[in-house]
Amino acid sequence: MAIFQRRSLKSSDNERTKAAELTLRQSIYPLALVTILFFLWGFSYGLLDTLNKHFQITLGITRARSSGLQAAYFGAYPLASLGHANWILRHYGYKAVFIWGLSLYGIGALIAWPCLIHRSFGGFCAAIFIIGNGLGSLETAANPYITVCGPPRYAEIRINISQAFNGVGTVIAPVLGSYVFFEHTADDPEAVKNVQWVYLAIACFVFLLAGIFYFSPIPEITDADMAYQAEETHANADNLPFHKQYRLFHAAFAQFCYTGAQVAIAGYFINYVTETRPNTSSALGAKFLAGAQGSFALGRFTGVGLMKFIRPRWVFLFYLTMCIVFIAPAITQRGNTGMAMLYITLFFESICFPTIVALGMRGLGKYTKRGSGWIVGGVAGGACVPPLLGAVADLHNSTAIAMTVPLAFFVAAWSYSLCVNFVPSYRDTADKFATAEIGMRPARDEEDGSPKAPPVETEKAES
Repeated sequence: MAIFQRRSLKSSDNERTKAAELTLRQSIYPLALVTILFFLWGFSYGLLDTLNKHFQITLGITRARSSGLQAAYFGAYPLASLGHANWILRHYGYKAVFIWGLSLYGIGALIAWPCLIHRSFGGFCAAIFIIGNGLGSLETAANPYITVCGPPRYAEIRINISQAFNGVGTVIAPVLGSYVFFEHTADDPEAVKNVQWVYLAIACFVFLLAGIFYFSPIPEITDADMAYQAEETHANADNLPFHKQYRLFHAAFAQFCYTGAQVAIAGYFINYVTETRPNTSSALGAKFLAGAQGSFALGRFTGVGLMKFIRPRWVFLFYLTMCIVFIAPAITQRGNTGMAMLYITLFFESICFPTIVALGMRGLGKYTKRGSGWIVGGVAGGACVPPLLGAVADLHNSTAIAMTVPLAFFVAAWSYSLCVNFVPSYRDTADKFATAEIGMRPARDEEDGSPKAPPVETEKAES
């Protein structure tokens, strides 16, 4: 009956725990549990890309207006990552944010149900905004947790493996959409109602998962733990005030630009192939999107394999460069050639988001939780860039020409990949963690003679 005992969700950030020195074996269970969350928001994101085209057909709305889905979804991220979720993370801990995010996700999915029944696009956008707050909360905690839970030298590999399950979710969702969402014609009242059962199932699952998280004994990782890791690797940049953490803010900028480009391409992928490839229906376009997301997932697993032998910063630079190289021809090419360019672009997009998170958090020490909020807040680019692409597509009546928008944002994000490889202050911090010995062997118990670290003074942001 110990599982039903009273459990506290509050932890002290000033005390160091053994979580700072977890080995690979000790971190397997918490990492596996948190990885489920990555699948959840990959699935939700994949549904959104499919619904973008679905609502254009069933509700008769423009491409620019349909981007309201992405604007509501990703616009909620900074509200969560810099607001309520980050406050909970700093004052209570990771587990509390996981439960909070799952609860918001479930509430949003339940609200989506009547909105779909009544064919209310505005109401569904409001539900998506609540879901976005839930998923933004989960990302605020899950990305840094995966990065810091276990040996620091494997941080990029860990987060890319977990994010690969995000890719699996984005593959399954368009396949489901191609058979469920596009099964009926636009004038069939069942065309929108079919979506309601998907969101009801999501609500039931996430509420169940919130209960599992509450009763699971996952280790909390404190600011003091992160300060210890940064000090031990001699990469502690937290001796500077938070507002002078320029590497962090550059990473957040890169995340904004990269995520905006990624979301814009996926959100208008179906539009692109139905316009440029002859005899391609929306249902077939959704299947092609599933294939493109499969390419994305494959890119993640391939990137993880490369990171085992090549420094992650070099893999990141190569992948982001290839995104620029292959999105450019998609602007002028048509048919299978243009679609193939997008497939290859999604393959190389794969490792960029998680690698920016991992590299951007290097050396933040006691600022790790606050810093994660800024990097995840960069996901707001997904709310800003798709409307730009949609507006350009409507203006020129061509989604292909509008691919110049994500190309420009890829180039802006590329600046961070160059700095992390060629600017010493960026590069040296990343490399010190890549050779860290923390977590490579079990830590000694305190009773065996290892000294207990003194409490670390942490700086709290004003609530």
